[in-house]
Amino acid sequence: MMRHLLADDDLTPAEQAEVLDLAAAIKADPFALRPLEGPRTVALVFDRPTLRTQVSFSAGIAELGGHAMAVDGGLAAMGERESFEDVARVLGRQAAAVVWRTAHQADLVTMAEHAGVPVVNALTDEFHPCQLLADLQTVREHVGTLAGTRVAFVGDGACNMGNSWVLAGATAGMHVAVGAPEGYEPDAAVLARAGEIASRTGGSITLERDPVAAVTDAAVVVTDTWVSMGREEEAADRLRLFTPYSLTAGLLAHAAPDAIVMHCLPAYRGTEIDAAVIDGAQSVVWDEAENRRHAQKAILTWLLERA
Repeated sequence: MMRHLLADDDLTPAEQAEVLDLAAAIKADPFALRPLEGPRTVALVFDRPTLRTQVSFSAGIAELGGHAMAVDGGLAAMGERESFEDVARVLGRQAAAVVWRTAHQADLVTMAEHAGVPVVNALTDEFHPCQLLADLQTVREHVGTLAGTRVAFVGDGACNMGNSWVLAGATAGMHVAVGAPEGYEPDAAVLARAGEIASRTGGSITLERDPVAAVTDAAVVVTDTWVSMGREEEAADRLRLFTPYSLTAGLLAHAAPDAIVMHCLPAYRGTEIDAAVIDGAQSVVWDEAENRRHAQKAILTWLLERA
């Protein structure tokens, strides 16, 4: 059966660990694996603004011996000029894999159903699994283990990163606390799925209204922008609502003394995170950004081996 990475729970706990082991090996020896030698082409389809996703996939595909074919989703007018099903069939005949950054998870699922090649979620409104693989790789490097590690995600828990952290964290056996205002928790169905996974891995998911309670004793503290793409009209209200959840030095002081700080970027210093925190000694944000390349090379290699 064709394998895809559409959401974080597409990988079992054993598979997630296998991909992360592969990511570590790839980082240590970046040119050892060349599954795209030829070069074979990977289609990179972007409907949403991108920096890290575009550069990390492009660099990673080149290092795997392949060619990154950039497809402007707006220019292609997918879903308008042509159906997603037809676009999928076309791309699948041209590329060894399809990487798509778009709004709607359902459209990504349609792509996977019709492309005939592995499809990778490079961000949707619901999930950001490539970022989570990079995040987990970064935690491994700095904390040493995933299972049993306490993580605090503070701010807008209802965003794609909130959904992905509870799913991927549960899969890794982590204890994930989401500190968010009422009504801004991860999706209810996602929480239920994460709880089901955590019951088998020894992890846990908790929801906290109090950001201090969420962060207390955490080894990893994570935040993200409060105004995700498509939510710009809510910016003023969100800034007022989320201010108590800002990752300041004062809030970070409640975490473990050697806690690491993560942010998937772009970051807005002085809103969801203070400059002194993101630019401080506990920040691993730049390692996290680099690890997008290694983790994405690993998932592409892993999927191509099963295609």
